[in-house]
Amino acid sequence: MKRTDGTGARRAFRARTYLVCPPEYFAVEYAINPWMHPEEPADASLAMRQWQGLREAFLGLGHTVRTIEPLPGLPDMVFAANGATVIGGTALAARFRHPQRAAEAGAYLSWLVRNGYGAAAPEAVNEGEGDIVFGERAIFAGYGFRTDASIIGQVERLYRLPVIGLQLVDPRFYHLDTALCVLDRDTAAYYPAAFDDAGRAALAGHFSELIEAKDEDAEVLGLNAISDGRHVVLPVQAAGLATQIADKGFEPVGVDMSEFLKAGGGPKCCTLELR
Repeated sequence: MKRTDGTGARRAFRARTYLVCPPEYFAVEYAINPWMHPEEPADASLAMRQWQGLREAFLGLGHTVRTIEPLPGLPDMVFAANGATVIGGTALAARFRHPQRAAEAGAYLSWLVRNGYGAAAPEAVNEGEGDIVFGERAIFAGYGFRTDASIIGQVERLYRLPVIGLQLVDPRFYHLDTALCVLDRDTAAYYPAAFDDAGRAALAGHFSELIEAKDEDAEVLGLNAISDGRHVVLPVQAAGLATQIADKGFEPVGVDMSEFLKAGGGPKCCTLELR
């Protein structure tokens, strides 16, 4: 039986296409966000099993999953969301803030061009879908830590949708996709403390339903989640958030991505949606 929200409206599933990258070279070798501690290494074999579990979850929900080949020397390439932004068949290439990740941008753009996507060179630093979040009626652009606010104009011109800029203020939530998950065109989950007053007001003005994540769920990157309009794939550790979204008529699908949390990532970080 399909779940509904309190109004009786059905949550609408739509099959998606996702690009993922196996964590063959994943490791915590440097520290470019507060989650990363090279003295606490990741378990490579466990990371691979967890990544495979994520991929299997997508396939089990009826989505198409495509794979990009990982490259040696790029331990964070597994975080496919940062590789580009893809909307309407056009990819806006990433330009990374930190030199350790710079080569990922070319690897992802080459794959996208080879597979038929149009390409746009970035006019400013941006870290792909980590900070550029598609919301159907608008695009949300996070800035303050890893993406420059000046990218907003290019995103608006390129995709011909309104772009709502959101300043991030807590370095733990250094990408927008760690603090905001768009569940459908009218509903989102977010962590209010990650945003300034203007950002909170902008989100409240856009979404008719906003789910506020509790501290304990935000702190396991529970908002680093992916929604297909009905199912929400999120870290299994975010049990409270899973209950909150289920109460709104969505179907939470918990996956364990604890090894990737050591690098500040989760299910969404590992997933680039190809629109």
